[in-house]
Amino acid sequence: MPSHSSWSDGLFLKIINVVVYFLFLGSNVYTVAGPTDIYYTGKDTYVTPAPWAFLIWSLIHLLLLGTIIYQFFDGGKQVVIDGISWRLPLLAVLNAIYVNVWARHYYVVAFVFALLVSSTVTHIYYVVKKYHEPQSIADEIFVHLPFSLYHGWTTVLVILTAFEAFGTNAAIHPAGIWTKVFAFLAFFFLEATAATYAFSSAEGDLPASIAIAWSLWAIFARQRHPAFIHWSALAFAILSLVWVVKAAIGVGLKLRRGGRGISLDEERAPLIGS
Repeated sequence: MPSHSSWSDGLFLKIINVVVYFLFLGSNVYTVAGPTDIYYTGKDTYVTPAPWAFLIWSLIHLLLLGTIIYQFFDGGKQVVIDGISWRLPLLAVLNAIYVNVWARHYYVVAFVFALLVSSTVTHIYYVVKKYHEPQSIADEIFVHLPFSLYHGWTTVLVILTAFEAFGTNAAIHPAGIWTKVFAFLAFFFLEATAATYAFSSAEGDLPASIAIAWSLWAIFARQRHPAFIHWSALAFAILSLVWVVKAAIGVGLKLRRGGRGISLDEERAPLIGS
């Protein structure tokens, strides 16, 4: 029998979630509408994606707004308040700090917070996928979907911020052999992560795989020179689409069987932040 709770159960945490959501949203809006165009004035590296890659934030914001509203309903309360609990406001605060230090070009500090954000998202992702299999479409859209996208995207952010903190400035220095090697390894890692998502369960994690593929195509679009990095990005972007298709087929087959969502196998835990 499903439990029934009042909208006021866990009210303090629900209010905190509302407050930190707008803090999180505001920190990201600042990077777009602030006094400087951060996507064009920040450090340019050899893995920097095209600015449209960051549009994924808008989708995550919209879905998380649904999460915040959904927490006031019984199904949402069980997952967001009882399951995710205080990890959600912690994530919002860490993410707000990350975005603000990144926008101010404190890249080493931003890299540390990118790791903290990724670790927190991973904990939420694991709790949601392992212990809260979706019971409704609302669970799918407002809980599983946003955190799948968020987890895939923060994996990308860790790589991007690492290159900004420790890599070569592409606007000043040509790519040396080690820059090319590390860029190649970064692309390989991202593509392998997309594969891991695709095989995380029988049906895979389609949204997370899409977040990785989206980012690799954005990197390919931005990185025109040198040719090695340009074509390496293309090769791994194409490979990532294979895993997107695999996950899409898995989701389609599960829907035909009347199933919902994905459950995360413990031995297939995510690569970053675990």
